[in-house]
Amino acid sequence: MQKKHLLLALLVTALWGLNFPITKLGLASVDPLLLTALRFSLAALPWVLLIPRPQVAFSWLAAYGLIFGVAMWALINLGIEQGVAPGTASLLVQFSAFFSLGWGVLLFGERLRLQQLLAMGIAVWGLLRIIGNSPGQATSLGYALLLVSAFSWSVGNVIIKRCGVREVFAFVVWASLFAPLPLLALTWMSHGAAPFRQLAGQVSGTAILSLMFQVFAATHFCYWGWNLLLREYPVSRVAPLSLLIPLFATLGSVLIVGQRVEVDEGISMALILLALVVGQINWRWAWGRRVEV
Repeated sequence: MQKKHLLLALLVTALWGLNFPITKLGLASVDPLLLTALRFSLAALPWVLLIPRPQVAFSWLAAYGLIFGVAMWALINLGIEQGVAPGTASLLVQFSAFFSLGWGVLLFGERLRLQQLLAMGIAVWGLLRIIGNSPGQATSLGYALLLVSAFSWSVGNVIIKRCGVREVFAFVVWASLFAPLPLLALTWMSHGAAPFRQLAGQVSGTAILSLMFQVFAATHFCYWGWNLLLREYPVSRVAPLSLLIPLFATLGSVLIVGQRVEVDEGISMALILLALVVGQINWRWAWGRRVEV
């Protein structure tokens, strides 16, 4: 991986990690499904009027938009609303890395190295420790929603590889167009008109800043960067980098929403970091060789 792409991956994972506690701030005053609908409405409009549609079929755009907005981020927001701490939520979503590795083998003929298999075992151990030691307010439903969102993210990674899109920013913008209507419909089906009536009176400045961060940093910039990496490198090389997200998410949760990290959770975080290092040993060595040449 080129140095500029490595730096891009670090910035993307840092912003994505911070997005979890910042999203929690928005959820304090806005319904989770409605907040997600607003996020993807602003991610799509007015940008689709200014940016040409990417040269891929509408079916790819629709599939990615529905997975991206409804099956992934709406479920993440619902999971956090159910009581899962932002740092813990970010860890559960990282199961997408292992789903993505499996898709890489099944669909793209990629081969897993021994280091990646070992890394998967270490990371699963760390993630299971997090779940086992999580505070009691986190519900089983919240965990389940976040695991489904992780699987959805891995499917989104496959779509990026399958459709072969080159205009990655335009792809994110146009795909976002397909998420708001289903999300608004689900909001109405779940709670009726109440979330819409309460929106104007309940939205705070903090919620607006949270929404802007979700749209411009976590959606426009981060998905442009992530999809660019998926375009340039194998899924099995890019996916494990997402394991950095919970480290940034937990640090952000401590600073922003006052989440406390116990010793056991710190050990689990260290295991996940170790998994990332183990999984990338050969890649780092090869990258260093290219730089020296």
